[in-house]
Amino acid sequence: MRIVKRVVVPSTYLGDYPRLLAEVSTTGRLPRRAELEALRETGERAAESGYGLRQLNSLYLSETRKLWGTLPGIAKAAGAGERGRTGGALFAAVEAAITALGEGHERAQRMAVRQEEAERREFVDDLLYGRSDLGRLAAQAQRYGLRLAYAHVVAVVSGAEKLDDAHPTVRRIERELLGRFGELRDVLLATKEGRLVCVAASREKPVLDAFAQLAEDPGPGYAGAGRVAIGREHRGAGGVVRSYEEARTALDIADRLELAPVRVSANELMVFPVLLRDRHAMADLVRTVLEPLNGARGGADPLVRTLAECSAAGYVNAEAARRLGISVRTLSYRLARIRLLTGYDASDAIQRYTLETAVMGARLLGWPKREL
Repeated sequence: MRIVKRVVVPSTYLGDYPRLLAEVSTTGRLPRRAELEALRETGERAAESGYGLRQLNSLYLSETRKLWGTLPGIAKAAGAGERGRTGGALFAAVEAAITALGEGHERAQRMAVRQEEAERREFVDDLLYGRSDLGRLAAQAQRYGLRLAYAHVVAVVSGAEKLDDAHPTVRRIERELLGRFGELRDVLLATKEGRLVCVAASREKPVLDAFAQLAEDPGPGYAGAGRVAIGREHRGAGGVVRSYEEARTALDIADRLELAPVRVSANELMVFPVLLRDRHAMADLVRTVLEPLNGARGGADPLVRTLAECSAAGYVNAEAARRLGISVRTLSYRLARIRLLTGYDASDAIQRYTLETAVMGARLLGWPKREL
């Protein structure tokens, strides 16, 4: 429900207000609870019809001014003191009426905002999971500034804290993007499952790059992202779903592999979903190549981490030892133990590839902490 201001509020919205003023001027009483609730309902109806609170208050104050001299209590007042008491009661009644109108108007505004948020949340769910009719989804997308006929890219941010629409980091990123690019066209920011999601047309690459940079470092006093994953470019509503799933998968793989970069791309990690497509074959590879490492003192985990860091360091022993926090001599001992237990030598190119693939599979499958 979108509320738009109009200039003139019809006099029908006055209801029993003239009668209330007449009674107050005669009896000096305050408005009753039922009368105040009726005024709140009037304020709510006015908001739902698109009338602004300022215009509604103007109607009531104009009516008060027009009726003032004709009110029975004012007209029949014997002296200045009596007129003052009557006027005081009237001013109190007018203040109570204006306050009640405002409360009703604000109540309608809050309901409108909640409805708008619920509709937007439903749209985001339908867009990211592809659960709605594509024609209906495309029509809804235009309302939020997206044209699904274009190709889009989805970026997903995973933080140390769960992110929602009111999170300070989310608000900071949104403000910064609006400040740099003005109105965001073909760009949608939303939160889903504690993560921040950015859907952007592929031609809006500067916005997407700025989004990723801000997610990594939103500024002093704001928590940066744990990781930013970017899906591939796809066309249409189904393309948004596909790019979103790719970004989520990239996040999951990067976390399992404990990758160092904060920003990862689905393009760079395409090999891993392929490796995991046949989980049985991957588990068999891990068991065949790495399970003998369980016979080492301290178990398989230190030796698996040693292989992973050697690969990341390009098999430069000094760098790998530094990353592991051990001496080069200790590293050489571990590599010798791996060769002895598995029969695979990391210095041989083909055997090294087998070891590396098995290590990546182990990390993706959670071995050795999780049984295969």
